[in-house]
Amino acid sequence: MRTPTGRNGLTLAELILVLVIIGLTALMGVRQLSFYLDRIAARDAVRAAGHVVERARDEAVALHSPVSVKIDTAARTLALLSRGLSLGTTDLGALHGVAISTTRDSITFDVRGLGYGAANLTLVARRGRATDSLVVSRLGRVRY
Repeated sequence: MRTPTGRNGLTLAELILVLVIIGLTALMGVRQLSFYLDRIAARDAVRAAGHVVERARDEAVALHSPVSVKIDTAARTLALLSRGLSLGTTDLGALHGVAISTTRDSITFDVRGLGYGAANLTLVARRGRATDSLVVSRLGRVRY
């Protein structure tokens, strides 16, 4: 654009408008990226918890001994136990940065790989605005 003095250029208002538009576009992109990363973390945490439950069922059959998964929602960990001995611990909070909640604090599998108890177990992983859940049936079936 041509100014009264004959110079070519942009006004300060035009430059500010362009910078505001770029800033708003970047802000929207960052918010979407943040939600996407939260969703991935929640999904990965649920899959990790599912692998722990599946391992517990497999260990119970292999060891011919009951195996339990103890869920500590405060510490955000899952512990695999057999006859009072620890077979391993998975720290979902440290690995994935999620908070977990559950309907039961543990599930135990007998030597046939069947779960004890009268109810299904549901574990919910939350990070930011994203949530994902894992359901374990009494028969030991895992559904993501």
